[in-house]
Amino acid sequence: MTDARITWISGPVLRARTSCKMHVSEAVLVGDSRLLGEVIRVDGDSIVAQIYEDTTGLRLGDGIEATSQPLSIRLRPGLLGNIFDGLLRPLADMPGDTVLPGMREAPPQTFAFEPSREAGQRVAAGAAFGTISLGHVREQCLAPPDTGGVIDSIVAAGEYADDATLCVLRDDEGREHTVTAGQRWPVRRPRPAQRRLPHGEPLVTGQRIIDTLFPVARGSRAMLPGGFGTGKTILQENLAKWCDADIIVYVGCGERGNEMAEVLNEFPGRKDPRSGRPLLERTVIIANTSNMPVAAREASIYTGVTLAEYFRDQGLHVALMADSTTRWAEALREISGRLGELPGEQGFPAYLSSRLAEFYERAANVETLAGTRGSVTIIGAVSPPAGDFSEPVTSQSKRFVRCFWALDRDRAQARFFPAIHPLNSYSEDVEALASWWQAQGNPDWAAQRRRLLTLLGERARLERMARIVGKDALPPRQQLTLFCADFVNEALLRQSAFSPIDRFCSPARQTSLMQAFLHFIERAEQALDEGVELERITALPVYRHLQRAAEDIPEDKIDRFHMLLSRVDDEFDRLTPAESHAR
Repeated sequence: MTDARITWISGPVLRARTSCKMHVSEAVLVGDSRLLGEVIRVDGDSIVAQIYEDTTGLRLGDGIEATSQPLSIRLRPGLLGNIFDGLLRPLADMPGDTVLPGMREAPPQTFAFEPSREAGQRVAAGAAFGTISLGHVREQCLAPPDTGGVIDSIVAAGEYADDATLCVLRDDEGREHTVTAGQRWPVRRPRPAQRRLPHGEPLVTGQRIIDTLFPVARGSRAMLPGGFGTGKTILQENLAKWCDADIIVYVGCGERGNEMAEVLNEFPGRKDPRSGRPLLERTVIIANTSNMPVAAREASIYTGVTLAEYFRDQGLHVALMADSTTRWAEALREISGRLGELPGEQGFPAYLSSRLAEFYERAANVETLAGTRGSVTIIGAVSPPAGDFSEPVTSQSKRFVRCFWALDRDRAQARFFPAIHPLNSYSEDVEALASWWQAQGNPDWAAQRRRLLTLLGERARLERMARIVGKDALPPRQQLTLFCADFVNEALLRQSAFSPIDRFCSPARQTSLMQAFLHFIERAEQALDEGVELERITALPVYRHLQRAAEDIPEDKIDRFHMLLSRVDDEFDRLTPAESHAR
């Protein structure tokens, strides 16, 4: 059935004259190949639509079919461990292949279903009524968020396709609803929850500079800005491997094909440190590279966050890695330009800020409709041109995130990983997470964190002075400050992603390392005040052991830090003031 005819085409944007009423955000099928599109403007009997596939070959007069449904994706079992494009259409096994024109979704899969409810029982909207097993993966089978009622019938345990009817619900008005394992949901509409919960637990990443100095709470929002070559993609991949989220949704939005190829090649072979099985089994990758249709890039982050909310509703903690939101904003800019809209700063559309807000606000720590607790934590990478953090995407994103991890080009060029600059970064989740660190056995975490940041701030000030007068001209106390700050920067904040021991650092080991370093600094300052020469303090053998502590003391040997603290005290106790040492 043809509901409209194309009257104008420009890349992924077209205009058409319609014979029926269409609404904004309605999905449409275009041309003989039934290319997927979405209505973005309605003007009388004319519409404007953006097409999520290659429009090569479309002609004036080609037909458009209305679907009367918003742009939606099918959420179903079997998504974990797979790779999709920006609208959850499966990609071929070989990296670099793209979906065929008009392709919608993967064919139905068969899975093992085990009911957890019986006929006659009530199932609330969004509640679980069974479990699904597909290989080694087990998922909850949920009623749709807008459908609940009394179970009229439910199938017995067995093997079913994901489009098979599993149960029939009768709502309070007597209407029947058939429920399958899969459900469609509009990508631009947040999935509902009972209520939002306050932040109380961190998303443990295993990276000391993040967890110790700039932690992000579960259900919070973090931003990772950095110029070309500062390690955004590598750091996001590392966070995906080591963070304590149950599910990882990795969205490669407009990135170069070779970068996505690294992800596609590495994740299937990477062992999950939590289960020992392949990391890909708890990961969904949405790959929308720079050579794919630009409109699909714009939709990809909404697809990713909708998918994350689906797993959140199963009572899971999800980490969404969006790499990068700059490429997504550039897609907005290109489509806006083709529509002839009035441009804002640097050509971005005036609604850039509201679109960023819509995306980041879908991060949340919630009580789900099923009564369980789940969260979606969003970590968005930003690629500001020439590392300019004042450009629109970076400056607008800062308004909606709670953690800002600024990557620094100088640190990256010095092979410093992670290249997060401690003086240009911040976290607004610190106060909410202080009680969690206290429960982990570190009641002084907030004070210790402030002490480290103060030390690093003093280092920056003293380095400016040293460039003028020379480091040797500074008083001994200021030289000690520079020495201790360099010590913290190199031995505590630097962390090798290739080290079998130090690529991940648990909160307990982070606490032990921080306490050991601060204890050494405290004793060094005390010794200097008592008249001990700076050269003797910096020459203590225990200093070399502290420098290597992160590499030498593994997770199962944390008790060795007690011995290290005792050695610090023993060596400082043997130091004598300068006058006594001279006699």
